[in-house]
Amino acid sequence: MADRPRIEGEQLAKLRQLLGELREGNEFYRSRLKKAGLGESPGSLQDFSSRMPFTTKMDLVWDREEFPPYGTNLTYPINQYSRFCQSSGTTRGPLPSLDTNESWSAMLDCWDKVFEAAGITTDEVIFFAFSFGPFLGFWTAFESATRRGNLAIPGGGLSSKARLQAMVTYDAEVLCCTPTYALRLGEVFADTKNEEIAAYRLKKIVVAGEPGGSLPEVRQRISDLWKGAEVFDHHGMTEVGPVTFEHREHPLNLCVIEDAYFAEVINRETHEEALPGEKGELVLTTLTRTACPLLRYRTGDLVEKSFFQPSDSDEPVVCLKGGILGRVDEMVVIRGVNIYPTAVEKIIRGFSDVVEFQVIQTTRQSMAELEVSIEAGPRAPADLADRVAKELADAFTLRIPVRLTEAGALPRFEFKSKRWIKQ
Repeated sequence: MADRPRIEGEQLAKLRQLLGELREGNEFYRSRLKKAGLGESPGSLQDFSSRMPFTTKMDLVWDREEFPPYGTNLTYPINQYSRFCQSSGTTRGPLPSLDTNESWSAMLDCWDKVFEAAGITTDEVIFFAFSFGPFLGFWTAFESATRRGNLAIPGGGLSSKARLQAMVTYDAEVLCCTPTYALRLGEVFADTKNEEIAAYRLKKIVVAGEPGGSLPEVRQRISDLWKGAEVFDHHGMTEVGPVTFEHREHPLNLCVIEDAYFAEVINRETHEEALPGEKGELVLTTLTRTACPLLRYRTGDLVEKSFFQPSDSDEPVVCLKGGILGRVDEMVVIRGVNIYPTAVEKIIRGFSDVVEFQVIQTTRQSMAELEVSIEAGPRAPADLADRVAKELADAFTLRIPVRLTEAGALPRFEFKSKRWIKQ
């Protein structure tokens, strides 16, 4: 464990203040804190972790079902709340999330750190290739940019071609989107006539929403499509807000915004702190989003905890080595071998001639099987499918069939990808 008295001291002070507010006004956590013996402030972060039980997504689902529509995880009277967002991905429908002006501003502070870490100055034009639905990440990124003084251009409701044209017309220097859409829009860019994009100025791309942002193979392909633009990763979620950023001195890793989050990585079997070098589940406690806080929230993100000391810091900071490695609930067992979708994508994206791919998971005679479909670029070798199949076999000691499809046969995505299909 790294010695970090200043960082942990500041986190503990914020945690104590937060718990004091929750004991006063948050019905969801008041009884939980009492049962955990946290009627008084914890003596340390470790004391808090040892006594406070986890919060899970199902806890939030059940709370909202029992006390519709917003549940009881509200620290203040409802008339103090001004922002509504909702998450996706739950089988029982989207989960609403409310914020006060103060807690919303705290999340914009986190996005400020993302932009600063990417070296984005306030005079750069930022294009947001989002559809601007109710997802929190879209709005916090956009509003942080405008608050900083950046000219922020929303790209909602536009086709890919129209978005690209807007980026050229209005001299966008920074693009914010998912890794999948950076690839998709990059294909449109590559297919556009030179005279139509003569004023192209894009220098940086900030991606989030999928693990691919920290995969070297995905990043390289994005950068190649965009004529060498720098790619920066970030991650967050509606339930907690913007969580990490990529430090220029430590690429392909995500640094936790520790003045806003107390981060733990747990062994999923023992629920104890994961050992150094061991992968585990990311658990987060919000320290500044007091209006709808989460204590020891099990995010479902598979990560490996490490420490990194920036040149401008007197103490090491918590980093997620390799970024988000996958989702703990996405692992599949294929003939006795544990496989994560991100591991498959890492291998396939290592082939620059693969334009798009799809994985089909089926069950035959009670056993799970995988099959991969790929689209090839115009200069791809004739044996590309065989080469991909060999790499997959070498990596997983499994035979995974790979077939070549016609150009344009596989779906394209503007938000999060759905390349892994279960049948």
